Amino acid sequence: MSDGSPRGPLIPEPLRRDFAVVVPAFNEAPVARDLVRELKETFVRHGLEGEILVVDDGSDDGTAEVIEREADGWGALRVLRHARNMGKTEALQTAARMTDREVLVLFDADLQHSTEEIPRFLEQMGEGWDIVCGRKVGSYDKRAVSSVYNRLSRRIFRVPASDLNSMKAFRRSVLDEIHLRHDWHRFFVVLAHARGHSVTEIDIELLPRRAGESKYTGPWRVMVGLMDLFSVWFLLIFSRKPLLLFGTVGVLLMGLGILVGGVAIWLRFVHGFGFRPLLTLVLLLETVGVTLFGFGLLAEMVAQLRQEVESLRRRERR
Repeated sequence: MSDGSPRGPLIPEPLRRDFAVVVPAFNEAPVARDLVRELKETFVRHGLEGEILVVDDGSDDGTAEVIEREADGWGALRVLRHARNMGKTEALQTAARMTDREVLVLFDADLQHSTEEIPRFLEQMGEGWDIVCGRKVGSYDKRAVSSVYNRLSRRIFRVPASDLNSMKAFRRSVLDEIHLRHDWHRFFVVLAHARGHSVTEIDIELLPRRAGESKYTGPWRVMVGLMDLFSVWFLLIFSRKPLLLFGTVGVLLMGLGILVGGVAIWLRFVHGFGFRPLLTLVLLLETVGVTLFGFGLLAEMVAQLRQEVESLRRRERR
């Protein structure tokens, strides 16, 4: 938590300029004036010279216009617009394409975190970390769901952070290495850590929402999150070696088919008892097993092509 005292001297001098605050905003007009005012105060108080990229994600309540009026020519702030609501991941990617700053700080427009947290993240980034996550401190409506999701993620992916969907700062070079699909901003830390990037976290106070309503509610969001969790798990565990999954399952099914076939032959010729469903089961097991094994071989070729494309992208960036 910030105590309001100047922390500027603790931020490495290059980081005072070489950063961008990314603010995805969707229908946040009621807090837009406070957002710009408090960002200005923080920048002045700590001598920050970075930039602020507010991404208006298809708002229909005039959020972008309110922010531009309040900024009133403040050169540090730019408003980027999406024609329709695309999501937080796409907002982050849009902002990253529009800046060349080394460090990006992802900050929500709803002001449930203080703008005074920004210097704290920059200070931590100055210690050499690739990613700094914020660990929410305070009560909030979705704590139970968020807690389950974060515990599952930590247990499955072994990420050294306990809150993966909060304010964070990271080097843009990390984002350049990762392809984020829709809504996968929640798994940015997981994907980056899997590539060997360093991760740490700091406590940040969660403030009551001043106005408006949460954009991430409802049971459907929970289901989508779980399905995405499974997708990322599959991507990280089996995308590089898909034959490990499909081939193993295929061989096990073929082996089981041979075993069932042996039992069917033994029953037929030793006990004179024929049981046609066993023959049907043998055909099913062998067909599915061979199909899965063949699918695994095709997936291996796709994985090889994916690796080659990623290598080409890395060389292109260098």
